[in-house]
Amino acid sequence: MQALIDAGAALSDAQRFWRLPDGELDRLLASTHRADHMELKLVVPSSAHDATCAALGVDFAGARARKVYYLDTSDLMLARHGVVARLRSHAKRPDDSVVKLRPFRSVDLPERLRRSKHFTVEVDTMPGKFVCSGVMSRRLRRHDVQKTLKGSRPLRALFTQEQRALLPAEVRIDDLTIFGPAEVRRLKVRPKGADFRLAVERWAYPDDSSILELSTRCTARAAVPTTAKLASVLRAYGIDLNGPQQTKTGLTLSQFRAR
Repeated sequence: MQALIDAGAALSDAQRFWRLPDGELDRLLASTHRADHMELKLVVPSSAHDATCAALGVDFAGARARKVYYLDTSDLMLARHGVVARLRSHAKRPDDSVVKLRPFRSVDLPERLRRSKHFTVEVDTMPGKFVCSGVMSRRLRRHDVQKTLKGSRPLRALFTQEQRALLPAEVRIDDLTIFGPAEVRRLKVRPKGADFRLAVERWAYPDDSSILELSTRCTARAAVPTTAKLASVLRAYGIDLNGPQQTKTGLTLSQFRAR
């Protein structure tokens, strides 16, 4: 009986973070049974960036930089088809490429993807929304992205055949437009009272706007207790859970498409 009470309390606390209608909450909980892991995200209002970093003891001056690019057609055909293609160029680590199917239903997973060791199913949640994604990633060598963008080889060299197969049939990856880069700095902290590390990311754009995102990852099975704890920790630091939320992908595409 006590276990049921504790589970109910944890779900209530988690729902203070998720803030989902009952039907959507049921869908989120059902998705945890089919996902490999979950990422919990919170976008901090721009007016609270400095206060949040100060409260968490975050100073980006010493953080390693990375550049993030998204690929799409000029009219965002990939986005319309629920596909995300992304490149990350790291300062002192190997680069990487990712293709995501988002939103994704694991019941639609083809057998060839189910067998792939490079394909995972993840759930991203933030207050008021969540999305399930199928992710195919590739680890690259250092500086591969920058060398390719300078024209030394075609874009397709950064993606595996498995990744390219996730694109709509009418799209050739070498014909895609590059949106970016967003300049990203990232640090991890362990807040007082937390049994997890919190990633703090600042995405900066050419118009001097920025996103500050807080996130942590957990196994799908640990989604409810981890989210409950996250909500408690963030409230203890005075961090607002009720601000407007936006995705980094959508904002980056709109920022650079406008330019």
